[in-house]
Amino acid sequence: MSRIYEALQRADSERKVAPDGKFIAEPTPFAEVAELPSVGGEFVFERVPEKAWQPSLPALPTLAERGVGVEQFRALRSRIYQARYEAPLKTLLISSGLPSEGKSFVTCNLAVSLARSGMNKILLIDGDLRRSSLHTMLGASNDAGLSDYLSGRAGLSMIMQRPTGSKTAAGSGVEAFANLTFIAAGKAEDGSSELIANHRFKELIEAVSPHFDWILIDSPPVLAVVDAVELAQVADAVLLVARGGSTSFEVAQRAQASFHNSRILGFVLNDVKDAPRRKSYYNYNNYYYKESGSKDHASA
Repeated sequence: MSRIYEALQRADSERKVAPDGKFIAEPTPFAEVAELPSVGGEFVFERVPEKAWQPSLPALPTLAERGVGVEQFRALRSRIYQARYEAPLKTLLISSGLPSEGKSFVTCNLAVSLARSGMNKILLIDGDLRRSSLHTMLGASNDAGLSDYLSGRAGLSMIMQRPTGSKTAAGSGVEAFANLTFIAAGKAEDGSSELIANHRFKELIEAVSPHFDWILIDSPPVLAVVDAVELAQVADAVLLVARGGSTSFEVAQRAQASFHNSRILGFVLNDVKDAPRRKSYYNYNNYYYKESGSKDHASA
């Protein structure tokens, strides 16, 4: 009944009385807020709008056919799957304590790795409305995104996108993005905390959740702004990122404590120099190791 009442209220507020006493209905930009790409009311993945992407290959080592970077994210992907066996897990928030620790780099590459693993459908959401970077890594459009949905300027069908032809760049021939849908951050907002804290983000996750196997959310650094804690309320778990030789133990502890009400899967240790080796690959006991000598292109 509450939704019906809200709809009636909205309709009433959108009407005005003309001089002759007749009501004149005015169009509203919020009419398609809850609309998903669908046919007959059923969500159709293939109807998600396609846009031209130009992925940054240096920022996405998971696009390669083989290599240490590919294996690293496969190992991380396996750990994520193992966590699903322990408790229900679909919506995963990735965050860090401070900026420049590589959480966007990890989020984007984990999404690509999950998309390449099989027929699972992946939704990647850029929840960092203050300093978005996922659209740059993917070479995707940022004309409309999460901020536009949360502020009521756009519906879901307007902010979801897939790459044209679902192919990677540089003629690699690997359909790495075939199962990946992306929601960019959209226009930067000064009041992002208020937008994220409203009920619309929860409604978004509830609307899309039945149609995807994994939902990954890139959030702002938790010690910098409160947005990450708000976003975590709709996530099943949180994965934290720390940077080797940069993130202090105190910062890592504070970041973990900030999510005390959330299920924390653990830390991804990023950009490790001279990591210990085990046979031909790095030791993955508890950490994700970057390829020695490579650069992390994450800007968050």
